[in-house]
Amino acid sequence: MDYVNLGRTGLKVSRLSFGTASFGRVRDDEACAEVLEAALEAGINFFDTANFYDEGRSERITGRVFQGRRHGVVIASKVGMRLNEGPNRIGLNRRTIMEEIEGSLKRLQTDHVDIYYAHQLDVTTPVDETMRAFDDLVRQGKVRYLGCSNFPAWRLSKALWTSDVGGAWPGSTAFSRGTTSSNAASSASWSRCASMKAWG
Repeated sequence: MDYVNLGRTGLKVSRLSFGTASFGRVRDDEACAEVLEAALEAGINFFDTANFYDEGRSERITGRVFQGRRHGVVIASKVGMRLNEGPNRIGLNRRTIMEEIEGSLKRLQTDHVDIYYAHQLDVTTPVDETMRAFDDLVRQGKVRYLGCSNFPAWRLSKALWTSDVGGAWPGSTAFSRGTTSSNAASSASWSRCASMKAWG
């Protein structure tokens, strides 16, 4: 397995990452554990999950499998998707971010996540509120790196500009799941990602 730097950081991750979106929905716990073990044996050290995946069950399975082996894996999780009908169980406002990281850490049985993604764009919350909340999680040691998923390039640029002006930690990684309006927009997101700064 080849290992590469995560964006422009010094963190080494396997060239292939393992996603757990289907855990709990279409695979039982035992089957999930087996494929996680197989991924580890193949040299994968980068595992992606989210609070949204089967309402946290994916995180619980992942945390259970990696208990006692946390130092050997890079774990990413996400926040921002709707979890239930409550008005504050969705989005990237400060309250949601602060509450959901605690739930993710508990389910993953760890004191930090290596990468914490904004799972989707939240047009109802000011970007500086989101960036400041993420910045506080980094300063508290609960998050090592920040990223975003499913963001148009111009929104990503605005978030980075806000972090520069406000002194918050800039992001380190981004990826697209094809939700941008065109291939050109997706390419723009990736290009902007490539120029992101490491924290310093």
